[in-house]
Parts: sequence; structure tokens; C-alpha cells
Amino acid sequence: MPALDGTVVPRRRRLEPEARREQILAAAVAWFAEVGFAGTTRDLARRAGVTQALLYKYFASKAELTEAVFERVYLGRLDPRWLDELRDRRMPLHARLCRFYRQYTAAIFTYEWMRIFMWAGLAGDALNRRYLGHVGERLLAPMGQEIAAATGHAPGMEDLWNLHGGIVYIGIRRFIYRLPTPEDPGPAIDAAVARFLRAP
Repeated sequence: MPALDGTVVPRRRRLEPEARREQILAAAVAWFAEVGFAGTTRDLARRAGVTQALLYKYFASKAELTEAVFERVYLGRLDPRWLDELRDRRMPLHARLCRFYRQYTAAIFTYEWMRIFMWAGLAGDALNRRYLGHVGERLLAPMGQEIAAATGHAPGMEDLWNLHGGIVYIGIRRFIYRLPTPEDPGPAIDAAVARFLRAP
């Protein structure tokens, strides 16, 4: 449709409701990763190419949208098969832990995940506490059980968090501090797991 000055203004493409919701959610992930959770829905709607009213048609509040981002970025990347593989005692313990952390880092070592995690932490947001609680309960605690079964020594949760945090820090250095990191974190993961299992 021509504007008053004769230029052509592109019409907003009509999308099915699910596709429109997905468009807004994808824009929200990118937006919150860039500016943090203090970013306004007005600016987000502009970034997504929709009106603020349309955004609220799909997400009734900013809190609801934030929850959807949490589901997408955090919980949506956790594969339930990882736990089954961690418990598969046909494979040596070292190999199981390395396989898990290779899969886990492949899932979370992204600009969006690391940046949103950083912003949520700085804001004191409950999202991070929920996610870390989920990781501790659903992944690290079972991991500790497998280590105890294989070695006869039950590691403390703080020890498990030290292993976990050291591996995740590779991604933090890459995406937050923009420091050089190995293109393939696999060898560093293998070494970290080996050191952990050797520790008294």
C-alpha cells in the first residue's frame, strides 16, 4: 500500500497464531539476551515487528512472556535421555560423565543461553534459582549417586557444583567475556572429569 509520500509500506505478513507466537517468542529470546529483563515490551514488540497490543494477545503479561523464554532457553534444552545415559552402567563412569557434559555444553553454549543466564542472575531473578535447582536435583544428584556406586566415594554437592561450574565457565568466558576458548570444549571436559575422579 502506498504511503502519503508515494513509498510502499510493506504489510505485516499474516501468520497462523502458532507461527506468530513463535515469532514473538524468538524475538523475545534475542531481545532479552541483548538488553536483559529490564527491556520493555514496547521495544520488544517493535523488534518483533508487531504491535504491543498484538504481543499481549499472545502473552498476557511480561511475566508470562518471561516464563515462556525460561521454558524455551533453559528447560527446553535439557534432554531427558541424558539422565538415562548417566545411569547406564554398561559404560565406564568417566565416559558417561564426559558424554553428558559434551551434550550439555553443546546445548547451552550459545549467545542467548549465556547472556540470558547472566542477565537473570544480575537481576536476582527467580528463573536462575529454579533452573539451578532443577540441575542440582535432576542431574547433579543422580550423577553423585553414579559416582558413589562406581568409586565407593560419595562426592558432596559442592564438589559436584565445582565440576559443573568449571565446565560451564568455558562458555561464560566465550560468550560473556569474549575471551579465547577452545573451539571444541571436549578435551577440556575430558580432562576436568578425569581430575575430578582422581581427587581423593
